[in-house]
Order: sequence, then C-alpha cells, then structure tokens
Amino acid sequence: MVAIAESADAPQKTPRIGILDTARGVALLAMASYHCTWDFEFFGYLDSGTAETGWLKLYARAIASTFLFLAGFSLVLANMPEIRWRSYWRRLGMIVAAAAAISLVTFIGMRDEWIFFGILHSIAAASLIGLLFLRLPAFATLLIAALLAVGIIIDNIVAPLSLHSTFFDAPWLWWIGLSENIQRSNDYVPLFPWLTPFLFGLGVAQLATSLGWLERLAKFGPGHNLVARAGRHSLIFYLVHQPVLFGLVYLLSLVAPAPPQDPTVGYIRQCVASCTRSGSEAMCRSFCQCTLDKLQAQNLFKPLESGAIKADSDERVSRIAIQCTDEAQ
Repeated sequence: MVAIAESADAPQKTPRIGILDTARGVALLAMASYHCTWDFEFFGYLDSGTAETGWLKLYARAIASTFLFLAGFSLVLANMPEIRWRSYWRRLGMIVAAAAAISLVTFIGMRDEWIFFGILHSIAAASLIGLLFLRLPAFATLLIAALLAVGIIIDNIVAPLSLHSTFFDAPWLWWIGLSENIQRSNDYVPLFPWLTPFLFGLGVAQLATSLGWLERLAKFGPGHNLVARAGRHSLIFYLVHQPVLFGLVYLLSLVAPAPPQDPTVGYIRQCVASCTRSGSEAMCRSFCQCTLDKLQAQNLFKPLESGAIKADSDERVSRIAIQCTDEAQ
C-alpha cells in the first residue's frame, strides 16, 4: 500500500528489489478482491457481515499484515545508510493526506461506520514509531515484535489477562487498540496489534541488510511486470480502486437488483463480527443469538433494523445486552 516508502528519487545503495514490488502488487489485487466482496455485501448480494466473518475475516487480516510488513521493510530500504529526512517527510505527508481524505469522505458518506483509523492511518503512525527502531540492531527489533506477538496471543486466548480496558474507551485513545468499546468502523487497524507485522518487516529488512541479502533479493523475481508496476504506485491504486469497484457494483444493482436477504442472518453475522473484537467466537455467537431472540420476543428487532431505535441509546436494548452478556459468560 505504500510504494511511497521506496522513493525513486532517493539515492539507492542497492538496486530496486522487484520481488517486493510484485509482492505489494499481489497484495493490492487481494485487497481489491476483498473490497469487491464488501461491495457485493453492501448492495445486498451477500448476507450482512459476510466480509467480516469466517475465512474472509482471516483473508482481510492476512492482507493488512502483508501491507504493514512490506511498509516496515521499505522504511529500512528508503533510509539506508542514513535517514533521508526530506523524502521521509514528503512520503509521510502523502500518506497522512490520503488517510485524512478517506476519513473525511467516509465521515460524510458513512457517518455510523466512518474510517477514523484505517490501514493508511496505521502505516503513518507506524512509520513515525519506526524511526525509533531504524538504528537498533535487527535482533532488538525482532525481539520487540515477538513480545508484541506474545501479547496478542495472551490477549486473545488468556481471557483473565486481557490487555483491553475501559480506560482506553475515550475516542482520542481508539488508535491504540486497547479499548473495550469503540465506534464501529469499516476499516479499523489500530497500533495494537497491527504494529507487530510492521516491526517484523522492519526487523527482517535490518537482518537482510546486515547479512548482505539485499543484493541477492534484487536479482530474484520479476520487477517489470504489470503487477509489480501496480505495486510501485500502490497509494494511487489504493485510493482509486474502491470508488471504481463500488461504482461498478452500484451499476449492476440498477440493472439486476439483489434479492431480499434474511435480516436475522445479517444481524447475527454483524453482531459476531463486532463482538469478536473483544471476546471468543463461541461466546459471541451465544450472546448474539440471545440478543436476537430477546429483541424478537419484545418486538424490537424490526425497529432496530430500520433505524427507528438506536442500540446505544435505547434502554430496552441496553438491558437485553446486559442480560445476554451475563448468560453468555
């Protein structure tokens, strides 16, 4: 996503590594395929929550991890043997501007799920933090990345030791990633856990540099194919592809509208996708089924689906959530 992490105008001590451009291009195509699935879901061709559950959820996480790993790797390449401050700030400014534009557009068009800290925001923040690691030895960077990975495992598996806290629920702390309750977003990539693949990429690049592997990598793999070219212009691709895909699916919806979907299936999928950010999938499925049953029993499901009542402001819905939380635990 950030080919701008390797600027063509910056002096290069090693030849351009085509395999990295190709890898970034492949990740871009994977991202486009995922967003296409999201667009089909948005227009009703797929059940609500499809893109956020099951193997598609894992697919999305793998794509984001790849981009962050490559961004960390590229930060090292762009700043060898010393930090090129002018190029660094110019690249960072482009990323920040693009991230701000995405936030603004989604805030206007999708207020309830706007992107306040997505993949570009995460790359910008990680690029600033990465400056602290550029002059560390590779083993130190990789050790810190490994410790973060252990923290992720503990946070997701050892429930009593969860690192999340209501202390981080303030909106200005959502970017950290340790909040228990946050606003729903179409792209949420906080520093925890997503700084981890960035640091792994940075550490691997440091290791490759110290062992003299970069010259070998430069000779391995194509760098002039169409996919690699897309990888060299990844920021432009990222900003353009989704409006194009969204527009095409919209045109399809005008010609061949999607059939009606079962709203209960969509509710369960969306509920589970949101709940699993802070709980196990088994517990979340139990919780979501419980809330669905109680909402239907009290004739609140249809008003909630239509937007006539809001989950975060209706006391009846809040009581149901509390009851079902107690029953699911």
